[in-house]
Amino acid sequence: MIGFLRQITLLTAATTAFTMAEGYTQADRILDMQKMAQAMQDIQSGFFYNNVDIVKAGTKVLKDTIVNVRPIDAEVNNKDIYEKWLNNDLKMTRKIQKKIKNKATDIEERFSDGDAVQALQAYSKIAGQCMKCHVRLRKW
Repeated sequence: MIGFLRQITLLTAATTAFTMAEGYTQADRILDMQKMAQAMQDIQSGFFYNNVDIVKAGTKVLKDTIVNVRPIDAEVNNKDIYEKWLNNDLKMTRKIQKKIKNKATDIEERFSDGDAVQALQAYSKIAGQCMKCHVRLRKW
């Protein structure tokens, strides 16, 4: 009997902890987008000032932040199958994240090696990936 009560108590505590834990919200997504926009501005400033440290700092923030971006809980938990399908394209999101991380690394390497033109092209491709996500998933 005591074991049963312990199990019920443990189950109740686990359920409470699970429901109280916040997932990824719209506010989280907005904050991540602001961080990435600032990172892109920092990278661009690094190009204009010919400062590799600014470029590296910007790419680090970009790579660290892009991994957080995903559909918000409201989109994931949406009951309308069609809306859920439209808003929850994880495969495309992951593909874009991978491309952005790779191009950010490319920017660091090429700018450090003195190839600013190729670094700028990689920067432009990152901006293109950002817009691709915003147009297809965010309906801009």
